[in-house]
Amino acid sequence: MIHIFLHFIIPLLTAKFFYTKNWLKVWGILVLTMLVDLDHLLATPMYDPMRCSINFHPLHTYWAIGVYLLLLIPKKTRIVAIGLVIHMLLDWQDCYFKIPDFYWE
Repeated sequence: MIHIFLHFIIPLLTAKFFYTKNWLKVWGILVLTMLVDLDHLLATPMYDPMRCSINFHPLHTYWAIGVYLLLLIPKKTRIVAIGLVIHMLLDWQDCYFKIPDFYWE
């Protein structure tokens, strides 16, 4: 649950801090970049709490992340790229700081 919460709060803080005039629109775009998780539908099982998304799902590969980093350069794609990079960073940290679901049971 914390991971999902971070996918909303970190983009919100980013939008509020860097795009004060258009923060709501920017936040909406940043949240929409979570659609990159649609590639999880290709996995079997679709959800595995102990699986690392990075370099497992097609849109979470190192090659895709490289493209997202390149998309930071043009101004027209920067906000979407920021959202994708934030998403990948959150997924990356989740790989290393994951608390198994059975811990909470």
